[in-house]
Amino acid sequence: MNGQNFSNHKKYVKGFHGLLFVLFLLLLGGSVSYLFHAPEEQLYPATLMVLVVVTLHVMAWYIRIFPLRAQDRAIRAEERLRYYMLTKKEYPQSLRMSQIIALRFASDEEFVALLDRAVKEQLSANEIKMAITNWKGDYYRV
Repeated sequence: MNGQNFSNHKKYVKGFHGLLFVLFLLLLGGSVSYLFHAPEEQLYPATLMVLVVVTLHVMAWYIRIFPLRAQDRAIRAEERLRYYMLTKKEYPQSLRMSQIIALRFASDEEFVALLDRAVKEQLSANEIKMAITNWKGDYYRV
């Protein structure tokens, strides 16, 4: 397996990010079209179909977000522990979650200096990732 770096660390799952998105759009378009073209006696089932499609969209969103939020909490705990092990200090409270997630890719050798720089300069997640010279891969992100 090739090592992770800034250009290849994002995970793209074709079935989820591509196919499922297209299928949802087709389903939504078809159900809305059916609603507008349905005869009067079929308005109720047509409305229910649109409602089901919208419900599926909302469910898909939360099915994706809930595990990410749980994983973000784990990353925050891991990075707090790593910072404490390296510095014997409390983790800075001013860091945003996106910054903490980006810092997990930094090796121990550059982690503390990059964290301090991120706090002082309010670096974005992408700026933090681009500043990493010794990338530590995260192959288990959901």
